[in-house]
Amino acid sequence: MWTDAILAYLHFAAIFTMIWFLAKEWTLLRAGAAALDVPRLASADAGYGLLAVLVLLTGAARAVFGLKGWSFYAHNPAFHAKVGLFVLVGLLSIAPTLAFLRWRRAWRADPSWRVPEAQWRRARRFVMIELHLLALIPLAAVVMARGLR
Repeated sequence: MWTDAILAYLHFAAIFTMIWFLAKEWTLLRAGAAALDVPRLASADAGYGLLAVLVLLTGAARAVFGLKGWSFYAHNPAFHAKVGLFVLVGLLSIAPTLAFLRWRRAWRADPSWRVPEAQWRRARRFVMIELHLLALIPLAAVVMARGLR
């Protein structure tokens, strides 16, 4: 029982912190291309990536070592939808991450460098899509936890 509770807590803490980092990215991107704090944005994205890995690891630990066991998850379509959404968000996050890394390199080479408007808009759009898709994952989790199909 304690193992399951601790694993659930670690998983939820990782999820909430990961979402906090993505929301921070969105907040930083709202400043606009001309006023963007590129180093903080790249740092927030690094935190987001690290926490995404922790979400996967703690989720896998819950599925394997938790009370319900792997057999509950392996054949649950809602679990597969939840993981699929998470993977999709991860794939979508590649484009902004690469952009943030390019921007940081350019900014380090020339601190007066500014992010091109079109690149800023594209990154902002990707982050917004990620946030919307992440919002669907709790729905899949609720359906999964209740054994609905």
